[in-house]
Amino acid sequence: MAEPKPAKSRLPTNAPGSAAVDDYLAQVEPEAHRLALETLRGQVRALAPDATEGISYGIPGFKYKGRGLAWYGSWKSHCSFFPGGVAHDYADRLEGYKLQKGTIQFKADKPIPADVIEAIVRDRMATIDAGGR
Repeated sequence: MAEPKPAKSRLPTNAPGSAAVDDYLAQVEPEAHRLALETLRGQVRALAPDATEGISYGIPGFKYKGRGLAWYGSWKSHCSFFPGGVAHDYADRLEGYKLQKGTIQFKADKPIPADVIEAIVRDRMATIDAGGR
């Protein structure tokens, strides 16, 4: 008889720091989702090295200059990227992805193109730098 999987620990709704994000990602299943989110995390980190990481609304995210830059998470059938309400601004570059207000849903085997992530993150940083949300 196979040993049961350990129960997933419940992370606090709001937790600062990269360690909390590491804990979240360690619990993500399936592995393809975890790998997709780790890649997305690395892309945002590279584009916004001064941003801080943490858990907010129960999912990992980045703050830039104290304001929300972007969040991401895993659900049963997809992953999501939450870039602060600008998803529809990039609809022409996101054909085939499900867009909702402020959300881009994607499959682990079809990540959001790196150039679109870069454009979104740079746009969000510029908005924050200009005093916007």
